[in-house]
Amino acid sequence: MKIIVPIKQVPETSQVRINEETGTVIREGVENIINPLDLYAIELAIQLREDQGGSISVISMGPVKAETALREAIAMGADEALLLSGREFAGSDTWVTAYALAALIRKIQPYDLIITGERATDGDTGQVGPGIASFLDIPLSTYTRKIERIHDRQIIVQRFIEEGYETLQLPLPALLTVVKEISYPRLPTLRGKQKARTMDVPVYSGKDIGMTEKELGLEGSPTRVIKIYRPQVTRKGKLFLVKDDQSLAESVDRLISFLKEKKIVSF
Repeated sequence: MKIIVPIKQVPETSQVRINEETGTVIREGVENIINPLDLYAIELAIQLREDQGGSISVISMGPVKAETALREAIAMGADEALLLSGREFAGSDTWVTAYALAALIRKIQPYDLIITGERATDGDTGQVGPGIASFLDIPLSTYTRKIERIHDRQIIVQRFIEEGYETLQLPLPALLTVVKEISYPRLPTLRGKQKARTMDVPVYSGKDIGMTEKELGLEGSPTRVIKIYRPQVTRKGKLFLVKDDQSLAESVDRLISFLKEKKIVSF
């Protein structure tokens, strides 16, 4: 089974910053990691390879330093890694990102299964996985929590829906976006780290996948952030510090007085 896992390098969640003029994520000067939800996709791919045989190709689109995330995926157990990188990709929205990754996948096909994380923690849209499936015209299961069976070029999965769970049967090749319940990511091994350190990671440009600069980046993106603003907190609260029984009683009295004043209680 040939499995492809698109991943993304993202800033640490606590360090996500937005350029308020361009509406894009600021990636310089912050620590970057593999998108945490992509780790579950990598783990599932490894488990399937252990059960079904085959190989795992991890791909990403981003700056050259995204190679670090790809090498971490190799250290976890992936077989090869490929990177889409170049100035022409800067500022790409989810539509362009999905289109470019789909073009790279066509270049390295055949494949049996594509597995992505549910969403990326920086953009939080969850659009790239379904977008790849749409551009490749293959079946899709989102919010996948369990694989029940793979047999005779069919895969049966269980996915989350608002009312509970839903079971789908999809012909291969197919794409799954997965949630945390699907697996528990393993740690990189020493042998994996040694392999990742020496493995060549091919870098593809937009030209290599048959796309022009006008189709990529901000110029090729049909959507963009027009305005960013910080919400203003109009309500002001009061904080009462409780150190002992007396201050506790005083705080309770003040709370009751406030509730009476606002006519929330009448006693």
